[in-house]
Amino acid sequence: MSGPARRKQVAAIVTEYRSDSHAEVILGRLLGQFGYHPQIDVASLYLDQVPANDMGLAEAQAHGVAVCTTIEEAIAIERNGSSIDGILLIGEHGDYPWNEKRQKLYPRRRFFEEAFKAMDKLGLAVPIFNDKHLSYRMDDAQWIYGELKKRGLPFLGGSSIPLTPQVPDYPTGKLNKVQEIFVISWLGLESYGFHGMEVLQSLAEQREGGEQGIVSVQALEGRSVWAAMDQGKVPEDLMLQALQMTSEEIPGHPRDHVDVPTLFMVEYRDGVKGYVLQLQRFVKEWVYAFRGGDGEITASRCSSEPGRPYIHFAELTRRIEQMVMTGQSTVCAERTFLTTGMINMSMESLHLGKKLATPELSTIRYSPAAAAKAQL
Repeated sequence: MSGPARRKQVAAIVTEYRSDSHAEVILGRLLGQFGYHPQIDVASLYLDQVPANDMGLAEAQAHGVAVCTTIEEAIAIERNGSSIDGILLIGEHGDYPWNEKRQKLYPRRRFFEEAFKAMDKLGLAVPIFNDKHLSYRMDDAQWIYGELKKRGLPFLGGSSIPLTPQVPDYPTGKLNKVQEIFVISWLGLESYGFHGMEVLQSLAEQREGGEQGIVSVQALEGRSVWAAMDQGKVPEDLMLQALQMTSEEIPGHPRDHVDVPTLFMVEYRDGVKGYVLQLQRFVKEWVYAFRGGDGEITASRCSSEPGRPYIHFAELTRRIEQMVMTGQSTVCAERTFLTTGMINMSMESLHLGKKLATPELSTIRYSPAAAAKAQL
């Protein structure tokens, strides 16, 4: 009789591993913490930075994870004569510089470059998970996306927020002929704005015919947000309906409480319009409303949790494990590339103070149906 099947193992490449970091809430679950029961093992760990409050070294020692000094070494690790079965790139948090566009310069392209180089040297072709967006630069994002497609690697990226339960739930058919989508987000412009873009795109891609591309983005900040709303250029009724979905009572209209709101506006090729409104700490979750083809408004919230144990990361971790075990991702690379472009071009628009055409995003076509079939 044959013995039990070998548990698959992954190499983890992270910027930093400290309490409440994305490394902790993902890798911690794969190490059996947060009440999670992992189905795969972490074989190796590369730490790009080791701050004073690092916990990665101690966690690795406690769980028999090899700490490696290079990305190549982490990917080349073998356990019981077996190579790794997947690579996790968690480039979030850490002491990295900012550019003039208010983007944090995480080394995500470097992580990908070194991972690809190591895989080529070792003759590996394994699934890759990338936390959040591909890069703060569109040239880098296009290169990464191109390499993933050329290599045909299973890939999972993006935000954990669209994977949360929608409360209240509704039939996805309501999005078939959607006209407008309004997402309310909070905190950091780029970091949390990306979560908002992912929520927006997870809804927009459900429309009849799937995704057809984006033609422009525009960002407004401060009083210009409310001025555009007063002029009827931004649907205030959708914003108010979305705010009704918050799990905590809010003090009134955000214009009376938010010092510097920021609004990202997205125009799709087929005329659908998307809005992501950043409201600092006015809300502490992601809520949204959309207008269907018949004019009916549907509103809901992403049931996430702002504090420990960050339950929304449990579903993301489950999807990572599923991809490593099956070789199939539940989110296609096209969505991650598109939302990367959406946040990058929006930050560019905010920096330049003008609307921008997005030819890089106008030819992206995909349907989420195939990826949805891969879900357990």
